[in-house]
Amino acid sequence: MEFSKDFLKAKSPCAAGFRWFIRHQHEGKDYQLLLDNLVRDGRIEDACWLLSQFGPTDAELHLEHLEAEALVFAGSVIVHGDVRVAGVLRVGRNLQVGAGIRAGRLEAGEDIQSGGAIFCGGALLAGGTVKAAWSVETAENLSCEKLRTGWGLDCKGNLTLSGEGQIGQEVLVAGDIRCAKSLRSGGALTAHGNVHASHGIDAGGDVHCGKHLQADWGIRARGAITAKGAIKAGETLQADADICAGPGYGVYAGLSVQMDAWEDCASVRAARKPQGLVSGYWQGLGAGMSMA
Repeated sequence: MEFSKDFLKAKSPCAAGFRWFIRHQHEGKDYQLLLDNLVRDGRIEDACWLLSQFGPTDAELHLEHLEAEALVFAGSVIVHGDVRVAGVLRVGRNLQVGAGIRAGRLEAGEDIQSGGAIFCGGALLAGGTVKAAWSVETAENLSCEKLRTGWGLDCKGNLTLSGEGQIGQEVLVAGDIRCAKSLRSGGALTAHGNVHASHGIDAGGDVHCGKHLQADWGIRARGAITAKGAIKAGETLQADADICAGPGYGVYAGLSVQMDAWEDCASVRAARKPQGLVSGYWQGLGAGMSMA
């Protein structure tokens, strides 16, 4: 792709960025060279804007290791070793790394794959899957289609998944969790905001929610299920310990199931019958059964 003044001006660039383009006489230069020169001159946000406007390419950058202040690449980046980028690391398509990734801000148009851990000092955004053999840690929001980790997840912002999440160990999210499919964790699942999964939630330990907890299918925990707000499940609720909603809030199961089908599809199981159980079929843990 080649650029002219008129071609770029049609995208309504900021005045400072357009002056930089004219001053450096980039007329006719190729796309990636323009991105590289913007990054070299410290105009990282201009480079990101340009990539957002003109989209990705099929180019591939192969490296043994990547260590830089910043990188904006329009295609895919394949790194055999580790990645250390102090500032912004943004790729138009895929980022594939054999070892760990450490970046100030990380964004990919498609997938991010790491053979180690991912540490992000800002937001982590991907249009496709984020997959890490070890843990994922972000200082701000994490947003992607699918998330898969071998170890835990520590997100200091909101977690937004347009697909499913499979976390090998503990999940800790400082904000809200919004998951368009199922969310599974090998350990405890804790969020300080709201939690909403459009399918189910399955945790290998406690589930704790700082506000409202909702799954349109079922919720299962190998520990307690607690929330400071309401607990809502479209189908079943199952905990190996207690199920506790916040003061004045209810516990709801079977919200997506006809009442006649509650016994089969909307059971509630816990160590003790939850206070404020509004709907569902109470079964206990091997005890007698009764309607809520």
